[in-house]
Amino acid sequence: MTQIIDIAEVARRTGLSARALRFYEARGLVRPLRTASGRRAYGAGELERLHQLIALKRAGLSLQQIKKLFDRQPIDLRELIALQLDALDQQACSLDEARATLRTTLSRIDRGEPIDAATFCSLIRTGDLMMTDETQKWQAVTDRYMSDQAKADFARTAAEMGDVFDPVATGAKWKALGDRIKAALPLDPASPTALGFVREWFTLLAPFTAVATPAMWDGARDLYGRMDEWQGQADPGFDLTVWQFIQSATAAAKAAGHDVGPVPGFAQP
Repeated sequence: MTQIIDIAEVARRTGLSARALRFYEARGLVRPLRTASGRRAYGAGELERLHQLIALKRAGLSLQQIKKLFDRQPIDLRELIALQLDALDQQACSLDEARATLRTTLSRIDRGEPIDAATFCSLIRTGDLMMTDETQKWQAVTDRYMSDQAKADFARTAAEMGDVFDPVATGAKWKALGDRIKAALPLDPASPTALGFVREWFTLLAPFTAVATPAMWDGARDLYGRMDEWQGQADPGFDLTVWQFIQSATAAAKAAGHDVGPVPGFAQP
């Protein structure tokens, strides 16, 4: 007889929170059974599916890409791997910086310099301070262009998706895509290469599309519509030239009848 386990036991075995499990269910990634009282019940097949999902997320796949694999839909695996390699390159750079900090500190110790706990912690926190500085830059920009409702919705959504969304990895993917688009310019917005970039753009946009409220859409549209006013004050992973090209390429794709996704407004991230 097939073993049936409840959501609490699944959470214990997988390390996922109950909130994450319900989120995956809502996205159609898992389909637990229901008991007579309405409680979720998972079989061995769904438990294995969750372990596969965890492994694929660690490999860098988005939830949309994972669902395509689960549903046996075609997916550009080569491009996916290339994007993940770009993200890993970014992580490798961060690790190299951490190693350099530790080696420098060790060298100072070997030379007899006194390194107390406060100094060492200050060196380690350098990367964290840089990240905090970037966060503050973004906050300064969003405060100017987004409504209080949009900011509140973004904060609430970020908290709700804490278990299933990695902002660092996502940011690395936006930068990798932005760099590749910039390197390909000038480019005909109606070309097949441009269409490929548009589809990649909307794939990265999918997690936002899935949870965005009208206020969030309005805020993002206003923010990126006035990118010329704040470029250089915060880094979304791409510059104004890339943004304008994506706008043109998206318009060309829609005019040609290509399906780039049901996105309100336009191609804002």
